[in-house]
Amino acid sequence: MSFNLRRTTTTARYYTEPLDGLTDAIPLQMLLIPDGTFTMGSPDNEAERSVSEGPQHEVTLSQFFMSRYPITQTQWRAVVNLTQGNQELNPNPSNFKGDNHPVEQVSWHDATEFCTCLTQHTGRPYRLPTEAEWEYACRAGTTTPFHFGPTLTDEIANYRATATYADGPKGNYRKETTPEDHFDIANAFGLCDMHGNVLEGCQDHWHDNYKGALTDGSAWTEGGNSHRRVLRGGSWGSYPEYCRSARRLNLNPENRDYAIGYRVVSEPQDSDLALYPLHLLRSSEKINVAFPSLVRCNNSNE
Repeated sequence: MSFNLRRTTTTARYYTEPLDGLTDAIPLQMLLIPDGTFTMGSPDNEAERSVSEGPQHEVTLSQFFMSRYPITQTQWRAVVNLTQGNQELNPNPSNFKGDNHPVEQVSWHDATEFCTCLTQHTGRPYRLPTEAEWEYACRAGTTTPFHFGPTLTDEIANYRATATYADGPKGNYRKETTPEDHFDIANAFGLCDMHGNVLEGCQDHWHDNYKGALTDGSAWTEGGNSHRRVLRGGSWGSYPEYCRSARRLNLNPENRDYAIGYRVVSEPQDSDLALYPLHLLRSSEKINVAFPSLVRCNNSNE
């Protein structure tokens, strides 16, 4: 089975959080994720589905901002060097070095402390995403296993591409993180690297399934295992099925790993239009919102 890569161009509203010391590195851009309702979890017939991905349920969310990429090493260093909160953070923790590579080797507690530091520096509340926010933002209106479509290829994501999913092609296993602008593509909300590169931590306690799950998009921290936190998205070392939009993993919040990073969110404030003018990402900008989808071909002539 072969696939064609079809690109579509759209726009997204965002603001840039000014941070000193980034120079030519990727800025911290916060994209406005629209409000909406979606079906969280995976259907029973999705390949490689885990029981933890059900039962499917509708969730309704208010709009919020999410960082275009997982936090980069330069962004991490800039915030940590400017402000130290209740816990001392290592400004250079990552195993795979690179200014525009995602920061890794940071624990869940480190990431929440980073949000505290970023809040202190900017005066704007930052936090980790809830699990529902993460999946809603990743899917960006899609219902397929990946926001790209039915499978993944190494042209659009960094994962263990020597393995395949749903008739997808084999590819290159890079065995390390890639710069976050490496693929220069995004989903329909303008978000990049939602599948692969680094797993992303969420606020929620781990629950074995969605029985009794919340339906308003807030963090599910009642019950469950308070000693485990949710991970999403897969990493550079993950098999493709672990990179699916619905796939759930978990971690000890004390653990650090070179496959785990974090993305931040903030909620719209009344002063946004005055203090944070919202711009449009356009296809003519250096980083655009041209997002691909994989379309099956019935034969090699298509």
